Amino acid sequence: MRISTQTLYETGAAQLGTLQSSLVKTHQQIASGRRILTPSDDPVGAARSLEVSQSQSLNTQYGVNRQHAKSALGAVEGTLSSVTALLQDVKTNVIAAGNGTYSDTERGFLATELRGRFEQLLGLANSRDATGNYMFSGFQTATPPFSESAAGVVQYDGDQGQRLMQVDSTRQMAASSPGQTVFQGGGQDVFETLNDLITLLQVPVVDAAAATALTDGLAIANGKVDLALDNVLTVRASVGSRLQELDTLDNAGEDRHLQYSQILSELQDLDYTEALTQLSQQQFTLEAAQRSFMAVSGLSLFKFL
Repeated sequence: MRISTQTLYETGAAQLGTLQSSLVKTHQQIASGRRILTPSDDPVGAARSLEVSQSQSLNTQYGVNRQHAKSALGAVEGTLSSVTALLQDVKTNVIAAGNGTYSDTERGFLATELRGRFEQLLGLANSRDATGNYMFSGFQTATPPFSESAAGVVQYDGDQGQRLMQVDSTRQMAASSPGQTVFQGGGQDVFETLNDLITLLQVPVVDAAAATALTDGLAIANGKVDLALDNVLTVRASVGSRLQELDTLDNAGEDRHLQYSQILSELQDLDYTEALTQLSQQQFTLEAAQRSFMAVSGLSLFKFL
């Protein structure tokens, strides 16, 4: 069998090309710090890395969603804290109004103060979040949840929707509370309660019957304010529970992130000691192959003539 000079050149060149490609690939691996540069390097490892990367991306997105939920619930909690303080002040005024030494004028002052509390409460009920959406309108985030259709008569213009956020793979969480549940739930309408109380304090006490009506009315108002406070505190407890759960989910999410990072490192990261040893071997092999090719390509019958 005869081997032509052309065949020797082609075989040698092909071998050198393969060795150079392997050397370049090792350089790229060292530069990137990655063992898998293309799926063909390790099909199973590449598929597994893609799966873990997707899981890590979802985990990261859940973390972002939790931050949004915390922001929304924190705004609700802040508003409800102000509502709680306002209702406690109203209760103080109710108790003060029962003072038998108060004159009609002094009760009128209390009524005026409570009118201001009424307007303040309506403003809190129509609070917006950081993005400009109304917090207590349900899904109707562009619509003020409460409006005063007549003096002291407030109606709810939102709906009963709760905005849900996917805060974990198996957990959707409500990041809002419908205003009707907060301000007109628990067996009372806090706006109606305040308006009735204001009206009651504006009625002059001219006889014993009027004094009895005042006492009875204040007792009823006091009970309704207590119901309103209990209702708001119940909603606040629910909000606080969700905020606490978000903290727990954050901790679990951080643990998963570390686990995913470790798995990806094991699948993708390069063993530098092994890679540098391989690089040295490849360089040596390439140099030897080049010298061999030069020696073989220099052979010719003319040198023996």
